[in-house]
Amino acid sequence: MTARRIAALALALALLATLAPAGAQAHPLGNFTTNQLVQVSIDERRANLDYVLDLAEIPSFQLTQRHDSDGDGTIDGRERAAAAAALEDEVVAGLALSADGEPVPLRPAGAARLSFPAGQAGLTLTRLEASFAARLAGPDTTVELINEAFTDRTGWRAIQVLEGDGTEVTSSVPATDPTDGLRAYPEGLLQSPPDTRSASFDSVEGVGTVSAPEGLGDGETTTDRASDGFAGALTSGNTEGLLILVLLATSFGWGALHALSPGHGKAMVVGYLAGSRGTPRHALALGATVTATHTASVFALGLITLAASEFIVPERLYPWLAVASGLMVVAVGLTVMRSRYRRWRAVRAGEVSGTGHGHDHSHHHHHSHAHGYTDAPIRMRELFGLGVSGGLVPCPSALVVLIAAISQHRVGLGMALIFAFSLGLAATVSGIGLLTLYGQRLLGRLEAERRVFGGRLTGAMPAISALLIVAVGILITSRAVPAIG
Repeated sequence: MTARRIAALALALALLATLAPAGAQAHPLGNFTTNQLVQVSIDERRANLDYVLDLAEIPSFQLTQRHDSDGDGTIDGRERAAAAAALEDEVVAGLALSADGEPVPLRPAGAARLSFPAGQAGLTLTRLEASFAARLAGPDTTVELINEAFTDRTGWRAIQVLEGDGTEVTSSVPATDPTDGLRAYPEGLLQSPPDTRSASFDSVEGVGTVSAPEGLGDGETTTDRASDGFAGALTSGNTEGLLILVLLATSFGWGALHALSPGHGKAMVVGYLAGSRGTPRHALALGATVTATHTASVFALGLITLAASEFIVPERLYPWLAVASGLMVVAVGLTVMRSRYRRWRAVRAGEVSGTGHGHDHSHHHHHSHAHGYTDAPIRMRELFGLGVSGGLVPCPSALVVLIAAISQHRVGLGMALIFAFSLGLAATVSGIGLLTLYGQRLLGRLEAERRVFGGRLTGAMPAISALLIVAVGILITSRAVPAIG
């Protein structure tokens, strides 16, 4: 393989890694979500509400903590009844029904049903099904429903109209539900789930028909929420001897694969190292910083989940962490841009000052053009900032593993798995950095020999890479800001 092909391959691999699609986990906040569906039907003299609540692993774990009086990590017997009653009370407090503008009280219609389907990492989900009813004066009425339950939680929130007895209802919400009662979620809507908090229903006497807007598209759905590779590391029964090494190696591999999903500073690593005087030591230092930051962020968020969830909703921290990460990247990019601009001016001034002599400066000028602009020194402060920004937002699966390890009284193993996962993530980031450095050096040599690009690309690399860092930081920040609320 020629040097030109090696250089092209190294740079291509580095760039492809920064643009690789996301991994198998479709929803980054899936482990945090509190999902709700309210199905409404209007009879001649009664409004019926069937309410479904689906709690993901983290809020389910928090529910268990609140009601596990015997400390066995599960809810059963009287604990289950108390948990169901507490959830039902919270739901009723959040639902407000009115008829023709006057509040109508909701009353339970039958016993609430509480179950705990299997989740990731040996944790459980929580499913509550409850029914409520309210008396109406007659079929000719306008009913309005407001759902303010769990407003501080993220997740799927929908209202569906069903056919009633002896009425004809015109609804502001669809008559279809693509989730099969919150059992399966359309993959195309996981990144932007519906957030329907109110609905109105105009009812007149009729034969049990509804007129409603078109519902959300069905599409492909996802049902198995217990299949995440890394989160499943704690589900194996025997974790002793060589099997621990297998688990650690598997966790390392999942971390390396996870790093190929969007984020984790890959584009920033390429942008920074491609326009500087980087060495393998710098690429490894970046990876080490990502490892330390990611591990610390998982432990910190785990502590908040365990000890301060009544005051701080953990999933609400993710957008803030993303904003902080993006702003750090922008700051580093602007610093890099300023330093490289100053170096460019210094190199240009040196070239201009040398043109007045009678000696042959063509070789010196060519060397400066090909190498001088990219010969920007590495600053450890900038390197540290990029590493921190790349690991600041913790992987939800790593947090699930930590929570599962605590619930199973295997904290040491959980911490080791998370550290191995972070090492795998860092190995990928460092590998991309090494590929970038190797490809840049070969490209510089080829340009110095005038074999490719005529030396122009290398000379422009510092400016291009600095702009790339700033652009990535702005993109991260702009995506995170709308999620703050």
